[in-house]
Amino acid sequence: MNIEIFESKLKMGEAAAERGAKAIRSALAEQRQARIILATGASQFEMLSALVDQPDIDWSQVECFHLDEYVGLSMTHPASFRKYLKERFVDQLPCPPASFHFIDAEKEERSECERLNLLIGDSQVDVAFIGIGENGHLAFNDPPADFETQQAYLVVNLDEACRQQQLGEGWFESLDAVPKTAISMSVSRILKSKEIVCTVPDQRKAEAVAKTVNGSVTNRVPASILQNHSATTLFLDHAAASAGVN
Repeated sequence: MNIEIFESKLKMGEAAAERGAKAIRSALAEQRQARIILATGASQFEMLSALVDQPDIDWSQVECFHLDEYVGLSMTHPASFRKYLKERFVDQLPCPPASFHFIDAEKEERSECERLNLLIGDSQVDVAFIGIGENGHLAFNDPPADFETQQAYLVVNLDEACRQQQLGEGWFESLDAVPKTAISMSVSRILKSKEIVCTVPDQRKAEAVAKTVNGSVTNRVPASILQNHSATTLFLDHAAASAGVN
């Protein structure tokens, strides 16, 4: 795992976008197409803003996969990750991507997982843009995360710490309003990505970052498994690195 620390969230986001864009350009040059995974949440604001402005990317040849989504949430809801990605990414691109495989969590969740599993199959993902939760989760794989499943997408339960984070970020008006289940890409499928760009700002993530980097690999800190991925770069601001990153 490579670690880069920046003075501001803006510089962090720009650097993460540049690293991911380099991987996309490389894939396009080698195979004339690229596949990426995109996360959401407050941690990805600066990165996504910089990514859509990256030059020399033919987005019409880029296939995009959605990382996670709340079960039962309408796309019109302010917390909808489909809404987030459409407004902050798809609608900002200079041209439409080759495809964007949104998670439609208003459909029956297990059949939706089956649909997504068929879409992604065994295809190579060139770069995954992800974050780390306050509880150390990857996507919505809360602790203790399932490190063994080989399903690409699965239905997961959201723990209270995860739901409190969503409330604290202002996406919901109360804890009761935060859904208790979600559809998430699995840990194993994320790790199959050729390169992982992990962007993590803010003091509230500092403890999770320290455990991810300095602790042992354990499903009690799901993000710690990134230690086993040779092409992961962790982009941090000083606040996120403040609990001690060795």
